[in-house]
Amino acid sequence: RGLERASKKQQSSSTNILAAKLRHIMAITTASASPAMQEAAKTPSASPPRATAASPARYRPSPLVIFSACLVLIGSSGPLLLRVYFVHGGQRLWLSALVQISGWPLLLPPLCVSIFRGRRHGIVNLLLPPRLIGAAVVLGSLYAVSCFVYAMGSQALPLSTSSLLLATQLAFTAVFAFLFVGLRFTPFSANAVLLLTIGPAVLGVGPGSGKPAGEPSKTYWTGFCEAIAAAALAGLVLPLVEVAMERFGRRRGPAASAPPPYSTVMQMQAMMGLAGTMVCLLGMAIKSDFKALPIEAAAFGLGETKYYLVLVWGAVAWQLLNLGVVGLVTCASSLLAGIMVAVLLPLSEVLAVIFLHEKFDGPKGIALVLCLWGFASYMYGEKVQQKKAAAQKNQLLQQQMARKTGDLELATP
Repeated sequence: RGLERASKKQQSSSTNILAAKLRHIMAITTASASPAMQEAAKTPSASPPRATAASPARYRPSPLVIFSACLVLIGSSGPLLLRVYFVHGGQRLWLSALVQISGWPLLLPPLCVSIFRGRRHGIVNLLLPPRLIGAAVVLGSLYAVSCFVYAMGSQALPLSTSSLLLATQLAFTAVFAFLFVGLRFTPFSANAVLLLTIGPAVLGVGPGSGKPAGEPSKTYWTGFCEAIAAAALAGLVLPLVEVAMERFGRRRGPAASAPPPYSTVMQMQAMMGLAGTMVCLLGMAIKSDFKALPIEAAAFGLGETKYYLVLVWGAVAWQLLNLGVVGLVTCASSLLAGIMVAVLLPLSEVLAVIFLHEKFDGPKGIALVLCLWGFASYMYGEKVQQKKAAAQKNQLLQQQMARKTGDLELATP
């Protein structure tokens, strides 16, 4: 009887150990499974769980990305107001560059509110690191130069032409993102970059293509090259902002994979705007624009009051555009920011034809179609890439579930 009792105790102990191992395996499997599988694991079942096909994941942009994209679209009136300034007698290039970058004080009230609400995490932790502040100052100065060169091109070209040329910024952004960020080209993104480069080049086909009547060819081609140079500078700034945020602005630990809070985006844009404003004010002082400002306002074609209204509302529109672009770079990628700038192309075309009565000829139509084609190609490629990534993720999850389920079945007596 003693031997029988010892044998029963040994069997009971082995059963308890096996049951404990089964519970441990089930806990690991349930923790790594989806919420639906966790609910299924809680319900009693006579048979061991089996791997089921996971539903395909859908790519949904974050609210911050959507908000930034909306800001870019709302700020599309900035180039229109800049062209209005030049059409009706404005000639100050550094002043027009200042309009494009000086709206950053509008960010101070929401930025203070955002930092005050997050003060429980420590105000010092919410501020930009010193190295990121230094990078923002350098990039803001470079962006101010880009705005100045763009103003030179806008002075000599119609809005529709300068907007088409600005669309080549996407090509420069893609190239610099490939060099600095490690962007990988897909057939769709390469096709988009090619089309968005060829499209504006169509404007140079034939003598006087897109050139306003009565304007010297030298002035037109100078503005043409200046607009391309502005696109190249802007295309350089966007990847550098992404690099600066990745190296100096990303959080560490579990929160490193999440996008930075929007207060970081506003601080980055405000610092860039402050540095760019200082550069533009220095340029205005050298060119004596402060003395010429009242004279230019009095001679403005729409009147002195509307002169200042054009400058103020232009600064507001450009600030929304800049904030949206920096938000897209920070929360998504520099290439997506370049794509959204290219989206402004059809809006600028429509606004120029409606409000400035600019001529929409054949070369501009061909360039517009090619640019829209390139944009559609990129968006379709992004959709395909997201579906492919979701399918690979689901396949990996199924393989992990099948492997763990097989281990569970082998462990079952």
